[in-house]
Amino acid sequence: MTRSARREPCAVSRTTRREFIGTMTGLGVAALIPGARRTAHSARLEKIGLQLYTVRDQMKADFEGTLARVAEIGYKEVEFAGYFNHTPADVRAILDRHGLTAPSTHVGDTSPEAWKASLDAAKTIGHEYIVVPWIPQERRLTLDGWKRVAADFNRAAQAAHDAGLQFGYHNHDFEFPTLEGQVPYDVLLQNTDPKLVQLEIDLYWMTKAGQDPLAYFSRWPGRVPLVHVKDSAGPPEHKMVDVGQGKIDWKRIFAKKDQAGIKHAFVEHDQPPQPFDDIAVSYRNLSQLEF
Repeated sequence: MTRSARREPCAVSRTTRREFIGTMTGLGVAALIPGARRTAHSARLEKIGLQLYTVRDQMKADFEGTLARVAEIGYKEVEFAGYFNHTPADVRAILDRHGLTAPSTHVGDTSPEAWKASLDAAKTIGHEYIVVPWIPQERRLTLDGWKRVAADFNRAAQAAHDAGLQFGYHNHDFEFPTLEGQVPYDVLLQNTDPKLVQLEIDLYWMTKAGQDPLAYFSRWPGRVPLVHVKDSAGPPEHKMVDVGQGKIDWKRIFAKKDQAGIKHAFVEHDQPPQPFDDIAVSYRNLSQLEF
């Protein structure tokens, strides 16, 4: 064998290694190869949901037709805020027909009898989370009132847990102005079992209240399986706008998705001017978000 022939396999080997490293870099696994350049990789939301309160008037007029249009836009998940006189079995069948799932629902009445009925309905429909969306004003006038709410949440959440469901609480902005020197939202969280009472953080309302969602992600890691995604035009009015048309930095928020424990993100707009057009814009912008 000549000397040049002995060199040829080495040359082929070097070329192959360069090609291999380039290929692996493109696949995002170059970090496994010593000396290969590490690359940053962005992520996107795998599934995007819609809080159906956004299209409540349309749901009232045409329940199944509205869900069909929501699915056509591209949404895979929905969160209910009432079933508009449809039985749980009917709701489940309609969801199945249109390829939708409903991991969550909002329920306001936690009195024992009503709560049990809601838990039974949730199981039939296929919900995983049952979320209280509001605290009556008369119950939040004092810190003692908030502590009593926390006790009621623990009770309702235990019942949900026993039924195989997860309890959640959805905030607005009224939880954040200080009361008796403390932030009521913090008092509520400190007085509820973090495993039983988890959070659906409404990112618009928390931002409007002057709070940073990332501070709560850090303070309560893994306690935020659900979020509401709606945008703000910014102060002073904080007008709600379609997702991606406002001032909220969604990339910054969803970059901490794993720390928060976010599993489901629901688009919402309380007063959309053109509901189906608006939810389509929000879906498109959120589906293209990289973080």
